[in-house]
Amino acid sequence: MSDAIVAYFEALERLKKRGAKINNDTVAIEAGNKKGSIKRSRPVFEELIKAIDEAAAEQVAKRAQPEAKLVQLRDEKKTLRQLLDESIEREINLIDEIYTLKAQLAAYTAGKIVALPGGKDSSRQ
Repeated sequence: MSDAIVAYFEALERLKKRGAKINNDTVAIEAGNKKGSIKRSRPVFEELIKAIDEAAAEQVAKRAQPEAKLVQLRDEKKTLRQLLDESIEREINLIDEIYTLKAQLAAYTAGKIVALPGGKDSSRQ
């Protein structure tokens, strides 16, 4: 391998480590050459271009992972929101039932206090 090709591969590795965008032009510039110096039509660059394409594909895959995580978190948020709304609805229904039962109890007793037989007061007689 020529020294120029080795310099391109070293530039590719530096770009990978940095997480910079990887394509033929960025590798060429990182290697200290002009943009467009890596041409697909030249057989010398065949292996280099293959390595650049693989590195670029890996970058795209890594960028897609956070998007999938974001979709998952949005779905989880939607599910949790639905569960929260359902629990609030249950609590409101229970509060309404308690209010109704208190009103019924007040209507039954209507201020009357009735002593039950066998209670604490029956032993005092």
